[in-house]
Amino acid sequence: MKKVHQVIERSKECLSPLGKIESRTQFGGYTLAVEKVVFALVNEDELYLRASEALREYVIERPLEPLIFRKRGLPVSLNYFKVDEALWQNAEHLLALSASALQAAQGELLTRHVSLRLKDLPNLSLRIEMLLREAGICTVKHLREMGAKQCWLKLKAINKHVGLNTLLALQGAISGHHHAALPPAVRAELSEWYKDTVKR
Repeated sequence: MKKVHQVIERSKECLSPLGKIESRTQFGGYTLAVEKVVFALVNEDELYLRASEALREYVIERPLEPLIFRKRGLPVSLNYFKVDEALWQNAEHLLALSASALQAAQGELLTRHVSLRLKDLPNLSLRIEMLLREAGICTVKHLREMGAKQCWLKLKAINKHVGLNTLLALQGAISGHHHAALPPAVRAELSEWYKDTVKR
């Protein structure tokens, strides 16, 4: 087994109380995530934890190496710190710092979702955002709760020119796809619904 996989397995084993940890390749290394929230990286056979309040306090006492990433040949310091052997040996402390890293990542994700505007979603322009607001749909949460069909009907009520492309764009915005990358079954079902709705 390659050393990198040993590090991933060791991490998963030590940090299993955090939940189901999934790993995937990224930037030549691996990310570690719980419910798709990335809290650690494995790079060049070393584990790096995402910075958090608790980790920053720990680093003041025991300096840890930051993760250096080279961008166009220039070193860029990322917000991750290397788990050294002393920390590996202290399983309880490692778990506590990892939990703090996960919590910080979850908090940032939540803030990002709250501050996300409709125009920030795939396929949605400022013009569509303004139309949606006019139709009473002002937040990403509201759009997702209503679904593409109901939102499209509200847009159609104030602008008779919205067509199938707008419906597909709304569905893509909700599911996080470019409208051209929607699954064929979803596209077909929406096209059918659109034809039936326009006929009425």
